[in-house]
Amino acid sequence: MDAIRPLLFDDVEVLLAGPAAGDLPRLVEEYGLLRQLVEGTAAGVVILDPDLRFRYVNPHMVRISGLSAEELLGRTLSEASPGVDRPEGVLRQVLHDGKPRELVGTGHTRADSPFTRRAWHATYHRLQDARGRVVGLAGIFLEISAPQQHVDELERAHRRMTLLDTATARIGTTSDVQATCVELARFMVPDLADAAGVELNLDVKAGPHRPPPGVLRVRRAALVAVPGIKDAVFALPGVGDTLDYPPGTEVRACLDAGLPWLSNGVSGREWHSGVLHADGTDAYRGIGVHSVLVLPLIAGRRLLGTLSLVRTFDSPGFTVDDVSVALELAQRAAGALERAALHTREHNMALELQHALLNDTSAPPNPHAPTASRYLPADDVALIGGDWFDSLPLPDGRNLLVIGDVMGHGVEAAVAMSHYRSALRALAMAGLDPHLLLTHADRTVADSGFDRVATCLLALEDPAHQTVSYANAGHLPPAVLSPDGTVALVDVPSGPPLGTGFGSYTTLTSPTVPDGVLLLYTDGLVERRGEDIDVSLRRLTRLRLSPRASLDVILDDVLAQLADAPAEDDIAVLAARSRPGQGAAPDKG
Repeated sequence: MDAIRPLLFDDVEVLLAGPAAGDLPRLVEEYGLLRQLVEGTAAGVVILDPDLRFRYVNPHMVRISGLSAEELLGRTLSEASPGVDRPEGVLRQVLHDGKPRELVGTGHTRADSPFTRRAWHATYHRLQDARGRVVGLAGIFLEISAPQQHVDELERAHRRMTLLDTATARIGTTSDVQATCVELARFMVPDLADAAGVELNLDVKAGPHRPPPGVLRVRRAALVAVPGIKDAVFALPGVGDTLDYPPGTEVRACLDAGLPWLSNGVSGREWHSGVLHADGTDAYRGIGVHSVLVLPLIAGRRLLGTLSLVRTFDSPGFTVDDVSVALELAQRAAGALERAALHTREHNMALELQHALLNDTSAPPNPHAPTASRYLPADDVALIGGDWFDSLPLPDGRNLLVIGDVMGHGVEAAVAMSHYRSALRALAMAGLDPHLLLTHADRTVADSGFDRVATCLLALEDPAHQTVSYANAGHLPPAVLSPDGTVALVDVPSGPPLGTGFGSYTTLTSPTVPDGVLLLYTDGLVERRGEDIDVSLRRLTRLRLSPRASLDVILDDVLAQLADAPAEDDIAVLAARSRPGQGAAPDKG
């Protein structure tokens, strides 16, 4: 207390020397109580002079600071604890207006602490002598590191849960691998990184992309950066470029072990050891990259690729919590990538199988009846479907066009489709009228035991008589594109779908439209969820097509105008141009 005696006990000395000396026992007792209170409290107590230099510190403040009382006295707050953030301007306001103020200071002192970051709640009061002169400040510090750390942990946990919840809604929204990579990279910037890249494991055994022995080669599938460095980042090895992780490096060892690799303050050795493109070392340094975090994307036990994060310029390095959050996001994203890759593989296999079924060459094409076709699987269906089309040249010069749609998807639908297709092909060779073809096909499939019904439309072209005969088993009506560019629907009487065994059908014969184009299609082309079928069909009649264009161009235009949204069902389209008199059998009438 000697250090503050000139400030606090001048009056006591006067009393001891003057008429009030009789009060000495009471004053001594009060002095002892005050000293016991100040020096025994668990709060830090300081007195600062007008220059904010220590004039007194109690024992607890000594313990907080990590310096002795002698080292503290005469120093300013910032000199004694440079690692503590405090608004010293507020203290000068207290000196100026005398209003007490409460502050929170955070940071580190020279004393050991179990807390990652310490925090204190402080109250400052102005001190004045008997003449009203400002002689300094009194400050009382109470450490709140434990509750503050608990609050920080709760905030980090809340941030983490929010990020993970948001990631669930934003990463893996499609079945496309490339789109999933882009979603992951976009999600990481700017919350967790200034730039993010997603690289996929090429896992090639031969060919031009085969890496040197032992080298892990990945190809960057997505790259995202904050605006300030975006142009510079995209000038570096970008999407489509490969990165090699050679054996024997720290980052490769981490990836092989399924662990993240982190470097805050990347060394020159690390730059050249395969962390990023060695050729781009100077460029990466030029955009201020100082911290790199590489995380494995693992599904099951298979390394799908890597997630690379960097921080630049004034951004802080990656913390342990950053690594933990990024690793969990990488694990979730790897699951989404695996699902997308699996869907892509299955979808491609199914598409190849579907094309193989639809491109069966057992029936040779009719050179006198040109046709074109398209098949598009539904975007959300990985299995093969039951849509089919056919163009069957008959011995008498006629040509039978078939379009059909088996209920449902999957192997059973494909098997049923094959049965319907085979039955109609066999029956067509008998020369039956279209309605009889449907009747026999209905009973044949029904008797085979398949419980998958199918809609079907037949169009029998007869160039000799310049007619087209239709029969319909619950299918949508055909459309005719006239030479003047108009599209009209043909109103064909419809019977029940095939497969019931009780179908009754009618043949409708119409004159051929010279140089017209006949369009047969399945419902995926026109139907929209929640829309009346009449509205959907009117959309077909409003198509703007070029009737003199090739059939392939016409079909591409049809799909471009009608299939602009993701398909909710498979789409099959068959187009045939009428050529009256070409390839026709002699007229027997």
